[in-house]
Amino acid sequence: MATKTKRAQANTEIATKYQGPQTMEDAVKAIKSFKGPKFDQSVEISVHLGIDPRQADQQLRGSIAMPKGVGKSARVVCFCQDDKVSDAKAVGAIEAGSEDLVKKIEDGWMEFDVAVASPDMMKVVSKLGRALGPKGLMPSPKAGTVTPDVINAVKEYAAGKLEYRNDDGGNIHCIIGKSSFSEDDLLENLQHFVTTIEKIKPPSAKGQYIKKIVISGTMTPGVQVAI
Repeated sequence: MATKTKRAQANTEIATKYQGPQTMEDAVKAIKSFKGPKFDQSVEISVHLGIDPRQADQQLRGSIAMPKGVGKSARVVCFCQDDKVSDAKAVGAIEAGSEDLVKKIEDGWMEFDVAVASPDMMKVVSKLGRALGPKGLMPSPKAGTVTPDVINAVKEYAAGKLEYRNDDGGNIHCIIGKSSFSEDDLLENLQHFVTTIEKIKPPSAKGQYIKKIVISGTMTPGVQVAI
């Protein structure tokens, strides 16, 4: 039988102090008290919602910029007119363009995390549906990656703005920071994310909307947050 490491044993002992739902403040304090790995692990949130993902009007998708960031940047490409290429690169796009960028991706280049596009570029970008769609990289108005203000979108996503969407079980997962963040910064990001989810409740969703919230480090135990 495999034995727990000393770190895992210590975290199990710490977790016993935080059984059951905790206030946001105490949940963040618990996350900070666990003994983490040598790298700066991400702190993630999972929210179980009372929605029916089979219904189109109850599927949730969007983007969010945490007030204190998430401690990581993203590689962003921008589909835009030629007169905006220089500005897009100046605020963080690793590549920008129209037909030339489409051709580069069609040839197999996929070294990016987010693709943003202006509405007038979608006719061009639509050629990439088979390449970008399965990877979740296709620009979308719902996700905020199709917008007239592509320069600001590039700036936000390059700085760590995140997309979120519910899975088939009605759960939404997102990063709210790093374990090296202060308690105050993690708490502010946590509160901001939960408030955002509360505001996008589908009108057709019945019963209890937010059923369960858990935050955890990548390699440390989870803590349930009181609703």
